[in-house]
Amino acid sequence: MPRKGENIYKRKDGRWEGRYKKGRKATGQLKYGYIYGKSYSEVKERLYSYKLKYQTIVQLHGESAITYEEWALRWLMERQETIKPSTYSTYLYKLKQYVFPTIGPLSLNQLTHEKIQELVYFWKTCKLKASTIHVLYQIIKKSFAEACENKLILHSPCQNIYLPKKQRPQPHALSKQEQTSIEKAAKALPLYKGLPTLLALNSGLRIGEIAALRWQDIDLENRMIYIKKTFQRIPLISRTQKTQLLLDSSKTDKSMRAIPMSFTVYKYLKKWKKKSSSAYVCSNKATPSEPRLLTYYFHKIRAYCGLVNIHFHHLRHTFATRCIESNGDVASVSRLLGHASTKTTLDVYTDSFMEGRQRVIAQMDQLKK
Repeated sequence: MPRKGENIYKRKDGRWEGRYKKGRKATGQLKYGYIYGKSYSEVKERLYSYKLKYQTIVQLHGESAITYEEWALRWLMERQETIKPSTYSTYLYKLKQYVFPTIGPLSLNQLTHEKIQELVYFWKTCKLKASTIHVLYQIIKKSFAEACENKLILHSPCQNIYLPKKQRPQPHALSKQEQTSIEKAAKALPLYKGLPTLLALNSGLRIGEIAALRWQDIDLENRMIYIKKTFQRIPLISRTQKTQLLLDSSKTDKSMRAIPMSFTVYKYLKKWKKKSSSAYVCSNKATPSEPRLLTYYFHKIRAYCGLVNIHFHHLRHTFATRCIESNGDVASVSRLLGHASTKTTLDVYTDSFMEGRQRVIAQMDQLKK
């Protein structure tokens, strides 16, 4: 017969059952695991190794035996009031798509450095971009940091993880001739179709910012554009709907900015305002035009100009490049683009700024002669 405290019992079906502690549930109650065998001695022998294994896990990693999926959903739900709806939706989508299928069922105290490194390697085999892997890693890293703060685990497994190196973005700017061609074609269209292209080329606005731009954000008297909101499609986890349009505040405090109008933008905004009946600048109806419609208008222009492999975001790169070519300082260019920091601007446009520095050195050399 089993001794008291062994947690080995004979079941009604004739089998023997052994119970061992795996840790604690979210409620604080003990969570048990079970093994079964045909004889008491068989279960007793196997139970010893299981008890030892989980006793070691608890000592090294903590008592929390709630699954990572349960914890991550709770962690994200608690952040819902402090992050933007688009951020919440993106985090949830990425967790369900790329994280939960692999480590979701595992207990927090079972997730080790090795398991997280294996997850990163798995993402690489799935051909995910390095930038996507970095985003996914930052999401789970934040969730584990919170689990540590709540004393659910003793240490975060997201330490000394090898991540694939992100490639530095290579912005592609239109040549001045290509820019002139596109601007000419955009001006020939009905204004609500051509304006998005003109705004991106001459103000560096993102497509979501252009879609959300309202006439109340336009100060024609002082020739200023105020960026306050963005209109974008966000991913959904739904059987009936994959994405949803969302009108939201700009992504960061730096994204909310004031941009002086070029003469071209001023002239066409003033002209279009006299005809527009919409509250939205780049729309001919009561609601804003969604970004993919503005992209459609742009590709019509691009095709007309005979240009290939050009995307709407290249217009923003072109604006930034023209600013730098005009000897714009990095702080001013960064503010115009709405980057979170000047480091972002330098990382993206380092080659363009380098050309300016080379000109400065060449000019200095000329003065010495």
